[in-house]
Amino acid sequence: MDKCIIDINNVTVRFNIASEQINNLKEYFVKFIKHELMFKEFFALKDVTFRVNKGESWGIIGTNGSGKSTLLKVISGIFKPYKGSINTYGSIAPLIELGAGFDGDLTATENIFLNGAVLGHSKKFMIDHFDEIVDFAELNDFLEMPIKNYSSGMAARLGFAIATVVRPDILICDEVLSVGDYAFQQKCEKRMKDMRDNGTTLLYVSHSMDSVLEVCDHALWLDKGTVKMIGDAKTVCNEYINIMKA
Repeated sequence: MDKCIIDINNVTVRFNIASEQINNLKEYFVKFIKHELMFKEFFALKDVTFRVNKGESWGIIGTNGSGKSTLLKVISGIFKPYKGSINTYGSIAPLIELGAGFDGDLTATENIFLNGAVLGHSKKFMIDHFDEIVDFAELNDFLEMPIKNYSSGMAARLGFAIATVVRPDILICDEVLSVGDYAFQQKCEKRMKDMRDNGTTLLYVSHSMDSVLEVCDHALWLDKGTVKMIGDAKTVCNEYINIMKA
């Protein structure tokens, strides 16, 4: 029997959006005290339900604003659902936003140890794996450069190298590879496939259907926060492509 590693039941995520523009903090507090702050509800996810078994690889697809990143942030524990429940079993390595966990004023070397600490790794562990991280990211000549001077692609390479230095139970990757060059994207896809083949469960957001089909065996299609289709990657991606072409 397959072992469930991510169990999502009727998850709804609600945000309150200010219905009028407030230009400064003083105006905000005046309206707050007078109970004049007006908000409208926005549901980023609506009753999303699906289960992921250990070792499966899932592509999360949909147009911009469909709720893909919100779903990954809920699974990662960054957001809490308004309704519904999420249960995950095992360690999670989230690679969701470029530069998350990096300090722009610190060098790449310093940020490797900082980011490793954020992920729960000891200093000794990071020293032991330092060369592996640098070699994979292909940043040997830029280690003493502040991260704020890195291109988005360089930052993505470093973040991916750190996040995947160990094999987590669950790897979450949100479109960050789209900023890298083609050769490095292929390198990252190979590492993800190797991790998948060795038992890591993968959640992967990408606008590239070719990349999803290359890496994933299942797919979830979100449309305006609701599940449009769920199933094997080829069937879901092909239906998505057909609808987008229509």
